[in-house]
Amino acid sequence: MKKIVVFIFTALMIYGCGNKRGELIGVQQKKWFPEKPYGMTLVEGGAFIMGKQDDDIAQLKNAPAKTVTVRSFYMDETEITNSEYRQFVFWVRDSIALAMLARKADELSLGEDGETGEGIAEYAFKDADTADLSEFQKYMRANYYDLSDDPYAGRTLNWDQDVEWEPDSYVDQAYVEVMDSLYLPPEVWYNGEMKIDVNKMIYKYSWFDAEAAALERQRDPSSRDRLPFIKKEEIEIYPDTTVWIKDFNYSYNEPMHNDYFSHPAYQDYPVVGVSWKQAVAFCTWRTHYKNSFQKEKGDPLVNNFRLPTEAEWEYAARGGIPSGTYPWGSPYLLNDRGCFLANFKPLRGDYSADQAMYAVEAKSYLPNDFNLYNMAGNVAEWTESSYDPGAYEYVSSLNPNMSLNQEKRKVVRGGSWKDVAYFLRVSSRDFEYQDTARSYIGFRTVQDYLGSEKVKIK
Repeated sequence: MKKIVVFIFTALMIYGCGNKRGELIGVQQKKWFPEKPYGMTLVEGGAFIMGKQDDDIAQLKNAPAKTVTVRSFYMDETEITNSEYRQFVFWVRDSIALAMLARKADELSLGEDGETGEGIAEYAFKDADTADLSEFQKYMRANYYDLSDDPYAGRTLNWDQDVEWEPDSYVDQAYVEVMDSLYLPPEVWYNGEMKIDVNKMIYKYSWFDAEAAALERQRDPSSRDRLPFIKKEEIEIYPDTTVWIKDFNYSYNEPMHNDYFSHPAYQDYPVVGVSWKQAVAFCTWRTHYKNSFQKEKGDPLVNNFRLPTEAEWEYAARGGIPSGTYPWGSPYLLNDRGCFLANFKPLRGDYSADQAMYAVEAKSYLPNDFNLYNMAGNVAEWTESSYDPGAYEYVSSLNPNMSLNQEKRKVVRGGSWKDVAYFLRVSSRDFEYQDTARSYIGFRTVQDYLGSEKVKIK
């Protein structure tokens, strides 16, 4: 015991003497060790020539060659799959259901004073001081049930209870009433299958418009008000499965409409029918989901998951091959055995010449040298960047990106299963409107790499 006391006293003396000596020792934080996110690969930053270095065969003149530099980042090895996006959908679904069950229990005066009873009472609110709430609870309070005009503001959900979705497991009649309200009325069911009302799958989040704030600060250096630049969003996040029919006139694609997102046969296929806004909402949720876990462990929070900028996407697609036409480097679409190297439309009207009629599993074909799959073909991919044919002329050469709220056209890259080979080129640009979903557009996410390798001076 004496040794422990002496050690503590000595440590305090050393620390105290260090401060008294007036040395600049800094404020030490918890050691940060970069952790590669699950399912991602590190793309080490560098310089490259972005844009068309060969003939612009389509004469679009929207991608002149430009030398740029991008920082290091992590990128999903594959497009986000149906299975991964369903995790997002189910999280939102369960969060909404828990809030509704808690309110119903409160209306029935069940579970008062923090005591849980049986049936729906198990889902009653739990009162807690704000200081005791986790980041997850604070987020849910702010975005799902703590509205200014909400009589349930200040109440805490019971996150210890799992939501039962099978009708045979409903706990009582009050529970039945709540769950039934989340489904479409029986008269619009078909094949005897209950259909959940996907219009109620709304994800709420807020974000800070740093670009607008910086412009305001430039205009008025005395500006300090953050509130006008905090934006609140409410997004319906269920994929639009009707894209399989809307995108193709006079075509029989009902099986894809019925099964592509929901059937386990397609769980490892890239999610489609997701707009740019929905993809951004997914990125925000993924950040929050991971940081809730980090907070519980007491570890530093990770930085945001997001869509890649157009420059990042092209740099990653090139796979370290500076002048490659396609992600595999060569200007050819077949390997030495005569097999296609990507999923696209090789011939007019022949979608299956490459052995794939629609999209294929996200981990198909060989990856490029950054270990990224399907950077050409399969599904085209949303980027963070807004589209302007002349953007390359004026964007910065350091981490170039044009992202304007008022520009509704967003850059789409990589080409898809229904595109001709031109759109598979790493330099080809295309766009779609941010609130539009397609059967051939998906996305993958990136995360900035924090820190850099130590610079060695020889």
